[in-house]
Amino acid sequence: MSRCQRSDSMSSPLSPDLIAYLRESMKELKFDPPYVFVIFGASGDLAKKKIYPTLWWLFRDSLLPINTTVVGYARSDITMEILRDSFEKACKVRDSERKKFSDFITRCTYMKGCYDTPEGFRQLKLFIDEVQCKNNDQPVNRLYYLALPPTVFESVTYRLSAHCMDNGDSWTRVIIEKPFGHDLQSSNKLSTHLSKLFKEEQLYRIDHYLGKEMVQNLMVLRFGNRFLGPSWNRDNIASVTISFKENFGTKGRAGYFDTAGIIRDVMQNHLMQILTLVAMEKPSSLNAEDIRDEKVKVLKAIKPVESKNVVLGQYVANPECARGLCIAYLKSIMIDPEALMGYKDDKDVSPNSITPTYALAVLYVHNERWEGVPFFLRCGKALNENKAEVRVQFKEVNGDIYPPGELKRSEFVMRVQPNEAVYLKLMTKKPGMGFGVEESELDLSYNARYKERDAHRTSRISKLLLFTNFM
Repeated sequence: MSRCQRSDSMSSPLSPDLIAYLRESMKELKFDPPYVFVIFGASGDLAKKKIYPTLWWLFRDSLLPINTTVVGYARSDITMEILRDSFEKACKVRDSERKKFSDFITRCTYMKGCYDTPEGFRQLKLFIDEVQCKNNDQPVNRLYYLALPPTVFESVTYRLSAHCMDNGDSWTRVIIEKPFGHDLQSSNKLSTHLSKLFKEEQLYRIDHYLGKEMVQNLMVLRFGNRFLGPSWNRDNIASVTISFKENFGTKGRAGYFDTAGIIRDVMQNHLMQILTLVAMEKPSSLNAEDIRDEKVKVLKAIKPVESKNVVLGQYVANPECARGLCIAYLKSIMIDPEALMGYKDDKDVSPNSITPTYALAVLYVHNERWEGVPFFLRCGKALNENKAEVRVQFKEVNGDIYPPGELKRSEFVMRVQPNEAVYLKLMTKKPGMGFGVEESELDLSYNARYKERDAHRTSRISKLLLFTNFM
């Protein structure tokens, strides 16, 4: 998480105008049926830091169906009280919201169970049947969120299909978080497995990064502004750089990260999704299938990456740590000891690990629009800053009439996080009597422009859950 104010934070309630708008837009929806939202992996980081807080924010702003029961399911031997304590801090509950938060907790329950045996799933079915019974036998809509490692996806979905499906008078939806498999072979295997158990419309493969405000804004910027269209091609653009930088290490996720690495964790999903939005042709409509088809065309036009176009790295210990500064001293001067540790200093990482924590890859889209334009994808942990952005660099001006080196290339930049912004770096005349030039910016900073409105503060997972699952 960024130390700066995050655009996906919902710690502050939505404005009354926005809530009224959302409620008005959902008037025709039937929110009366009972819903059961089951979080598999409820004791994990994703559930505690993202899913439970998101459900609380939706409930707080009256955007969660009123008759929703949240079931946490995990192997951990804990109680609902212990689980509550683990995610309450991430919910950022204000004093004035304590009563409503308590009401939210009464709608939550915890169930201990295994993922590879049927007993727990039978108990889950009985619980859902009880919910239906308490609601005058009204059919229950079921949402199953798999906040789990991909190694157990097949086991869990098989048992869900066998024991916990609806009877045809309501609906069942299965939400699967990335990574969707470990490689192409395992991904195809998982797809085949799921297709035998569920209909495609029951499956939601989520990349939460697509819910980010600026990622969603990419299509509007590209296809809603005519002046960008004629210049968005190889004749005018020199390069495109898509960056994802974190200024911290694995933060307790080393066990997972060492089996995945930065490419699987970030590049092949988040950054590739952004690349397709930058490079794709205008879809025939905003229909999900039309957008997907254009994205697929881009992916098909990218040839396999050559090793000469890839740089991999792994962060090492800070020199201060190497000089033997003790942990107690570091804490006394307000420095997180982990910030100075190398990747292999983590107890959950093998001393022989070659897992990359940094990756830079150069990709080329071989089509008429983009032939020859390099797309630089770079991502890494424990770097100098926390930032994600898309930087489109234009070519030099032809027939330059200014002294050599005085003009810099124009850049169109979309900052995804933190503090979303869109800005254009361009050359302007220096104020005064002379005709000197300097680089300046046309800047649309969301925090400044929308300080009276908080529509852009909606959590990315809130958007994905609300608009793809409860509707």
